Amino acid sequence: MLSPAIEDYLKTIYKLQGEGAVSTTELARAMEVSAASVTNMVKRLAGMGLATHQSYKGVTLTEAGEKIALEIIRHHRLLETYLREVMGYSWDQMHTEAEQLEHHISEEFEDKLDELLGYPTHDPHGHPIPTRDGQIKEVAADPLTAVATGQALVVQHVSDEDPELLHYLEDLGLMPQATVQVVAKAPFNGPLTVQVGADEHVVGFEVARNVFVTPHG
Repeated sequence: MLSPAIEDYLKTIYKLQGEGAVSTTELARAMEVSAASVTNMVKRLAGMGLATHQSYKGVTLTEAGEKIALEIIRHHRLLETYLREVMGYSWDQMHTEAEQLEHHISEEFEDKLDELLGYPTHDPHGHPIPTRDGQIKEVAADPLTAVATGQALVVQHVSDEDPELLHYLEDLGLMPQATVQVVAKAPFNGPLTVQVGADEHVVGFEVARNVFVTPHG
């Protein structure tokens, strides 16, 4: 049995690592702990065969570490889907509850939850839910700030870091599977005019960079 702290580290490293290693500074910032705490945990993960660390290069998960990370992510995203869609939790309540529960559900409970929800492929933020055998299908998407004006787009996923931002995006209709179009962009990282359905909204750059889209059709 791994501790919730170890599982949280593995999950966070997985989300940060992308195509390269994660620096201890970046990991400390994401975990909201000291650099010394991160260094100690990284050494522990390496000793358990769950991660590798190279000085001045950073930390990456081993295959075993990645498997555990994906299992925890699967738990979290299934729980968020249930809490949001079945129980009607708010964005902030949903995330807090899922963070607590993800470490404690059994594989049998996970399977029942998956079946109850109709085997969902994505969570309420639009992020893919890993399969039971640890496969995950990521869709390459661009932030709304990076796309050309006039192009028909589909929202694939939104950032899950800030519940207040999620409430705001929901009010605007900028949620997964919405069809949108950037009508205009102000220069120097200024606001964007975005059409969502029949409505137009002026959206700040910092908001728009948290909405990820792909071309429609």
